[in-house]
Amino acid sequence: MLQTWRWFGPDDPVTLSDARQAGVEGIVTALHHIYDGRAWSVSDIEQRIGLLKAAGFDWSVCESIPVHASIKLGSGSSRRSIDAWKDSLANLGRAGVPVVCYNFMPVVDWTRTDLRHPTKAGGLALRFDMADFVAYDVHVLERPDAGQDYAAPLLDEAQRRISAMDDARIATLERTIIAGLPGGEDSHTRDGIRASIAAFAGITPDDMRRNLVAFLEEVVPVAEDVGVKLAIHPDDPPFSLFGLPRIVSTAADARFILDAVDHVANGLTLCAGSYASRVDNDPVALANEFGPRIHFAHLRNVVRDADGSFMESDHLGGDVDMVGLVSSLTREERRRAQAGDMAPIPMRPDHGHLLLDDIGKAVNPGYSCIGRMKGLAELRGVMAAVDRLLPV
Repeated sequence: MLQTWRWFGPDDPVTLSDARQAGVEGIVTALHHIYDGRAWSVSDIEQRIGLLKAAGFDWSVCESIPVHASIKLGSGSSRRSIDAWKDSLANLGRAGVPVVCYNFMPVVDWTRTDLRHPTKAGGLALRFDMADFVAYDVHVLERPDAGQDYAAPLLDEAQRRISAMDDARIATLERTIIAGLPGGEDSHTRDGIRASIAAFAGITPDDMRRNLVAFLEEVVPVAEDVGVKLAIHPDDPPFSLFGLPRIVSTAADARFILDAVDHVANGLTLCAGSYASRVDNDPVALANEFGPRIHFAHLRNVVRDADGSFMESDHLGGDVDMVGLVSSLTREERRRAQAGDMAPIPMRPDHGHLLLDDIGKAVNPGYSCIGRMKGLAELRGVMAAVDRLLPV
């Protein structure tokens, strides 16, 4: 697999020089400063490629072109947003960017409740705590009828949690949930997120699926024309938040998406940690079933709790069988090579613990240098062993 590294542009505190020292082979990035639905111009894309080339890198994966809310809603204004997305896609493809990762999550992107959760080893991890999330949804945001979405024991625990929080703790929780995380599309205020959630009132999962298929029917032919492989990222976490429909959460969801527009350009990002955050998903089984349509892999791991909470674990230390997953992806690469496709599957060590002196630095949550470098080193060892020992 191609060992890549996410970079958030010139303002990223983790530099391209850091990535080079970590042994990275390619860069995953996007034009994060253009997030309002405008098309990415050829000149903006070429400028980013120039920065990467100067550091000795290719732009291996675009993660990601934001999908405007109007597209997810299927609203009348979606036409302009879809056309702009197609223009960005075409410009990326013509510039030589081979893979575009994107997501279809409504209102909030990847979501956590704690960005500095202590680990047993002394580092700090990202965590999603279900009771804390419910406490925010029911008692702080006060979303109408939110209590109907949760079981009584969880509501009781959420009440205990909120009763124990002071104003500062509540403010931190709110910022963590709604203020936006790296690579996300939006940053919300409390009133803003209420309005965004209200805009989806009456939108069912089937409505969202229809809107996604309509989108794919337009963008997949463009991807084919310019030689780009699209890779939809799963919901993170892979279940409903704020009562909103999430439709990229399970193997059945992935099957539906691939069947709806059955073309190799319409593929998946296999984010092991996202899928594994629910107990009925097995990333290895997903890799075995969907291998030919996996165009990008996020190799991260999680430890799940019974109530739906989870914590980002060491890359080899959670509920994902990472050795089995790397083995499956390696077999798929070999199959492609025998068919004449020599391009490796790009992977990146997704997220990482805050470790050592990174703990005192200003870094993007989940994207510090040392934690990801540790994860990449562990994964690199697994990849080397699998490549050596897996029967040809």
